[in-house]
Amino acid sequence: MRHAEPISTAFPGHLPPPAQGSLGVSRMSRRPVSLARQIAERSRISLSNSLHSRSRQSHLLSIGLVLVVAVLLICYAYNGSGGSGNNEQALDRLSDGVSSCSVDVVRALPILNKVYGDSMHKILHVGTDTCSIVSILLKEENTEAWGVEPYNLDDTTSAHCKRLLRKGFVRVADIKYPLPYHAQSFSLVIISDAVDYLSPRYLNTTLIDLTRVAADGVVIFAGSPGQHRAKLAETSKFGRPAKLRSSTWWVRFFIQYKFEENEAAIKKFEQTSNKRALKTSCQVLHLKPRR
Repeated sequence: MRHAEPISTAFPGHLPPPAQGSLGVSRMSRRPVSLARQIAERSRISLSNSLHSRSRQSHLLSIGLVLVVAVLLICYAYNGSGGSGNNEQALDRLSDGVSSCSVDVVRALPILNKVYGDSMHKILHVGTDTCSIVSILLKEENTEAWGVEPYNLDDTTSAHCKRLLRKGFVRVADIKYPLPYHAQSFSLVIISDAVDYLSPRYLNTTLIDLTRVAADGVVIFAGSPGQHRAKLAETSKFGRPAKLRSSTWWVRFFIQYKFEENEAAIKKFEQTSNKRALKTSCQVLHLKPRR
């Protein structure tokens, strides 16, 4: 027996409604595309912001570094331009307007650095105003310095000089007798003013000892004839007025006592001084060390 077929309710020309499963698939297929675009857009914006932030930080860091370098250069220029001038003013005050070879030592330091180079790293200064000279030398880069004051200090000695004495950078010693240093203890020995108050006999023994403790040489700053010296002050402090000797006297003295002048250093010092327009009021003499 045949069963009756179900009667279709669709009218001619009308399509049947889509199945529920087909509609779900269509809606789900659009959703992944929209999320992918959103993620890509967010990633692009985030990357752009990150690059912009890093670029701004790098720019600010560069500006900061430039400012720091500029400040350091200004400080260095200020110290370099004012340091030597302040040193000379201090020495001028110490000399009370009287010619002093100690001032010439300070002015000649750049020339001596050029002439002696690495030999300027360990220096002994002998002479009046040695506390001031040692203080200036200790400010030089890679330089060690000590001093010998050949005359007794009095109540007017500065507190700074007393500190140098306590720390052992400066000592008081009679330079007419051997100094308590081993041979070649210093690379260079500089003596100023003090030689003008020594008789030829004691001058000989003093220079023998200074050339003994020097490894590379001795530089002598001696007064020149015609310099003004305060005779009363000299007599009270040094026991005798200064003996200002001529260059020919020094040549004869060196020959007589067999001191050898450093001709290379003399020539280089004169050439460099002329280039830098340095004129000293004192004679500058260069001796080789004794072996």
